Amino acid sequence: MASDVPPPLVPAMPLPDNAVENAVAHLDGLASDLLKKTGVPGIAIAVVHGGKIVYAKGFGVKDNRLAYDRQNEVNPDTVFQLASVSKSVSSTVVAQQVSANAIGWDTPVVSKLPWFALSDPAVTKMVNVGDLFSHRSGLPDHVGDMLEDLGYDRRYVLERLRDQPLDPFRISYAYTNFGLTAAAEAVATSAGKPWEDLADEAVFKPLDMSSTSYRFSDYEGRPNRALGHIHIDGRFEPLYTRDPDPEAPAGGASSSANDMAHWLEMVLANGSYGGKQVIDPKALLPAITPQIVSSPASEPAMRSGFYGYGFNVGTTSAARTELSHSGAFELGSGTNFVILPSADVGIVALTNGTASGVPEALTATFADLVQFGTAREDWLTLYQKLITPMEKPVGSLVGQQPPANPAPAAPLSTYVGTYTNGYWGPARVTEQDGQLQLELGTNLKVPLKHWDGNVFTYEWVSENSPPGSIGKATFDGSKLTLEYYDETGKGSFYR
Repeated sequence: MASDVPPPLVPAMPLPDNAVENAVAHLDGLASDLLKKTGVPGIAIAVVHGGKIVYAKGFGVKDNRLAYDRQNEVNPDTVFQLASVSKSVSSTVVAQQVSANAIGWDTPVVSKLPWFALSDPAVTKMVNVGDLFSHRSGLPDHVGDMLEDLGYDRRYVLERLRDQPLDPFRISYAYTNFGLTAAAEAVATSAGKPWEDLADEAVFKPLDMSSTSYRFSDYEGRPNRALGHIHIDGRFEPLYTRDPDPEAPAGGASSSANDMAHWLEMVLANGSYGGKQVIDPKALLPAITPQIVSSPASEPAMRSGFYGYGFNVGTTSAARTELSHSGAFELGSGTNFVILPSADVGIVALTNGTASGVPEALTATFADLVQFGTAREDWLTLYQKLITPMEKPVGSLVGQQPPANPAPAAPLSTYVGTYTNGYWGPARVTEQDGQLQLELGTNLKVPLKHWDGNVFTYEWVSENSPPGSIGKATFDGSKLTLEYYDETGKGSFYR
């Protein structure tokens, strides 16, 4: 039978009967099974289909130190940190501003932020909002994240993007939180208000997302919030707090499954919500269609992956376009959403544990059920293979034993002082109670333990250094080299 739609819109196979309804029926068992297998404390899930929420439910607990009761159980209104799912939400904030002709995806960032610069003056002039929202500026992968770990604010980190070498402009893909944040800052500056306020007015209020915010203080103030749990020694523990305010547009949003369902409704309805056009479809379309190849095929038959503006854009094995994004905090969050526009369905899964593969496995299995009526892959195993390396401790001395007969250190007083570095800021070495202390930024304050000769070590946990990480500090006269911060040759500090 001939199709009545153009060939590019025809999937490889029709949906099974009652596809979404039958897929939804599996979610209770799927969620419970994933939590049991992994130990992730809690998950909230919502599904949107036919312009309405057809499923919204929570499982597990908000804080695994407490008993399982109504006060501690996760429900669809429990607020989670979204991590990098924030990028997709931010993209719709920008699209709303594009709709209002307040900004363009092609607006040069420097036209709104005159102080902004990259290392190549020519690229500085050209790089636009869309370039940074699609990670094609040439900036290195995850640049600036380690500065954020040290406690530096948004402006400090953004101003140091100019110190980074660039890959070829607009033909290189590298995922950068602070590149996207710079573009969002340009949009907010153009609007004449902080990004956090702009998002409230442009998207959250029109979509009735009353529990959603880009302010960490709002998340902390929610009585119904899920605490972040880090995976350590085989358990999930709420040991750390992740404050993502410096990169709020890229990773700092918090929301509930119910609120995110409203957002999914809007995206599926081409920018419309509650009978009102919140975003012009023409402004939204560039965000949810390919702008750069993010995952090149490694063999001819393989499907490539693409990135739009804040959205992953791919093609499923049923030849259906899929929009998605994951989010993860090492310190305790894992999130994911998947949208299948041709099936008019979207699902979001929010968890309060270190990246585990759970939200991705749940949404991928759901997408299989919708398209094929059965799960075609062991998605949890696949995602865990991909995600587990993220928990690997960093440092060349990890797993090594200290020398049996180390060379002695010099008198500790000879190491004391302030060692300067134009990128990382000053490293302060002090002596307290017969032991050296290292301070860097406002967040790193650790004892230095003697290893061998003029080499000392320190241990710490941050968003980018999982438990078990070991930093090596080497003194050489007036020079201090911190191995962890020297990956790109910027780790030398001078007294």
